[in-house]
Formats: sequence, C-alpha cells, structure tokens
Amino acid sequence: MLTRGQLLQNIEKLLKSQGYKTSDIYEQGSFDIVARKNLLILLLKTFQNIDSINESNAHEMKQLANIFLASPIIIGEKSRNGYLEEGVIYERYDIPTIGFETLKNMIMYNEYPEILADRGGYFVKIDGNVIKQYRATMYKYENEIVRANAETAMILEEILNTKVTLDIDLLKQPKKEDIEFSDAGDTLDLSKLGYGVVSTSKSPFDAVAKMRSSDEHSPLMANVEKNRTEKTLKRMAVPLKDLSMVTTSEPVFIINNEKIKESIGTIPVIKSWELKEFENSRELLKMIKERKEN
Repeated sequence: MLTRGQLLQNIEKLLKSQGYKTSDIYEQGSFDIVARKNLLILLLKTFQNIDSINESNAHEMKQLANIFLASPIIIGEKSRNGYLEEGVIYERYDIPTIGFETLKNMIMYNEYPEILADRGGYFVKIDGNVIKQYRATMYKYENEIVRANAETAMILEEILNTKVTLDIDLLKQPKKEDIEFSDAGDTLDLSKLGYGVVSTSKSPFDAVAKMRSSDEHSPLMANVEKNRTEKTLKRMAVPLKDLSMVTTSEPVFIINNEKIKESIGTIPVIKSWELKEFENSRELLKMIKERKEN
C-alpha cells in the first residue's frame, strides 16, 4: 500500500502530465492540493484510510469548494471494509471519494465511474431516456426516484441490449450549495462591503470572501494579523500567493501593524482602519490593484 506522501506525489505527477496547474502540497489542512485546467478547479484531499476524515474537515473543504467553484474529491487507498475498488465512487460526508486508479482513468482517459458504493451494496444511475418506451415498469428509474443496484442494471442492459447506466462526471462543477458565512472578527468590515466571509481553521489562509450578490469578482483570500510577527506574515505570504494563483483569487493581508508597508512580498496589505473607511467593494478592489502593481 502506498504511503500518503507517495499517493500525493503520484497525484501531483498525474495532474501535471495532463496540463493541470497545481499548487504546492499542504498536508495538514482541509485539502492537500489544488489543481486547475482552464475553468476546472479540483480541491483534493488524500487519506490512506478514507474513514480518517472528520466532519469539520469535510465541512471546511465543501465550503471552500463552493467559494472557488471547485470540485472537491477525496482520494484514498482503503476503508474499514477493505481496499477501494477501481471504477467505484464512495462518499464521505457527501464528498465523492475514489481510489487513485479511478482518478487516473478520469484525468487521462475521460473514463468516468458508474458505480456508487453505499449501505446495502453497489448502485448505478439509470439513464431514463434509454428506457422511456418501458414507462409502465421503468417509471421510477426514468424519474430517478431510486437508484438501481448494479445487478439490476446488468439485467436491464442484457434485456434491452444497450447501455442504460449513466457515467458520473466528478470533474464537473458540483451543484452549488448554500455557503455558511461567518461574518465576525477581523473580517467583519468585509461583510459591510457586501462580502460573505468563510473563516478557516484547517487551511493555509485565515479566510476567504466572495460577493454575496454575484460571482462577477474573484474571491478574496485573506490572512489577518492575529498578533503575528512580520516574519511570520512573510512566511504566510508564500502559500497565499501560490493558492490564489491556482484558484484565481485575490490575495490580501488585513492587518493593524502601522510599521508594515503596503505589501508583504507581492501581496497587497490593507490596514484595518482603511477597510472601515471604504464605502463599497469597488474602493477596496481598486486599492488592492494599486498595491499589487506597486
């Protein structure tokens, strides 16, 4: 069995070989690596045993995926019941969970899994369009009221002599869910400018924010001072820049320290009192742009 480090290296190598831009690896957070290809963004987390993920980690991962319009996927080697099977989707806290070979098939060959592992066995999604002529017996499948187990699907395909199952595209942007914004603390003034803020505890940044009213502007990815030294803030600027580039976010520091100038590295700095004076988000974005260019 691969170590988690080996699994991560294999994933990074796979993604880069297929033209994805990847972030650095961040093993201690709610995600390990972010990858982007054109408009597709993947937020990936690895475990040897997929049952190791906890609810708070999964919740933060899903929140960030919603902010970045990314597809969250957990990749592992085994569960408490045994090794993960190729071509099968497992789920942990509503996050699609697969083995490395399944990811490889999707990334390299556009071969998507059909089978969902759940309590009670293996299931597939039936293509209602294929079996519309059998309305009397297939009504519940056609309307996706229930899933068919894999054995039933095989029998249907044998009877109809055609494929009736649907591939499940885990790489497409998932259905948008409600984001639980936490408008408090150092980022409260962002809320007053129309941003919804998600504070993080398991990520290499302190918060992300997006406009509540639209997806027109890129999300903000922010670190706040929290009595950190300038040396610590400079160290934090590295992952902030790295991840903002892959997720197409605007990186920013929100701090109180008067001694720190208008940027840390190449990351714009907004002082807390400046944030309070902005009347709208346009003024904030204008200052971020100016300080980024200086």
